[in-house]
Amino acid sequence: MNTEQTDAYLRRIGAARPAAPTDQALRELHLAHLRAIPFENLSVHLGEEIELTAEALVAKVVDARRGGFCYELNGAFAALLTALGFDVTLMQARVYDDTGRPGIPYDHLALRVGTRDGGDWLADVGFGAHSHLPLAFGERGEQADPGGTFRLVAAAAGDLEVVVNGRRQYLIDPRPRELADFAAGAWYHRTCPDSHFTRSLVCSIVTDDGRVTLSGRTLTTTVDGERHVTELTTETEVLAAYERHFGIRLEREPSVGSVRKTG
Repeated sequence: MNTEQTDAYLRRIGAARPAAPTDQALRELHLAHLRAIPFENLSVHLGEEIELTAEALVAKVVDARRGGFCYELNGAFAALLTALGFDVTLMQARVYDDTGRPGIPYDHLALRVGTRDGGDWLADVGFGAHSHLPLAFGERGEQADPGGTFRLVAAAAGDLEVVVNGRRQYLIDPRPRELADFAAGAWYHRTCPDSHFTRSLVCSIVTDDGRVTLSGRTLTTTVDGERHVTELTTETEVLAAYERHFGIRLEREPSVGSVRKTG
């Protein structure tokens, strides 16, 4: 990313260019990103291609003013952080399902970020409901965050479990990866009927006092812990909600359709 692209990305998330890649700068960028760019899987249901290159991801997030899921959001955020002088490592993770079983390899993309202060952080702006601030990578005790109480727990073979409010969320393999390594995982989640991304629609963003989520035609607004649910009834209402709450302008309402089964 050149200076012009970096400045455009910073404007997109409403953040000033940090004077140095410090711990505090990372915290501010992380939270600003969550509050400006939604977690969404609309491309899956609009028939849009997902290209895992830094250039394509930044163009989608910044120029097209869209969001994305983990590969897209954390991939783009990694490009921004790298341009600002942070030391960024891409890591693959497997997300636990409701039965406690981990998903496929390269199920999720998370970031390990080093700062000029010597900080070592787990950054993740692409999981949906997760920590609002980076988590200390080397800390094994509880870490309080607006998104919950988190712990990083040592697992077999040097892996780490991310636990939130006592529930295992995902399992990290900390070995460095490249963005292209996640192509198979992105393809699976974009095409496979077993992926929750092909079976549901979601668009969600952190707000100053909670979160707003649009799942299909169900709009859920959480303010200071209190949930308000509204059922939208027309395409016009849905499109207006995407624009009002997430800044996303669509020509048609996305809908969950049949997905070709993968071998």
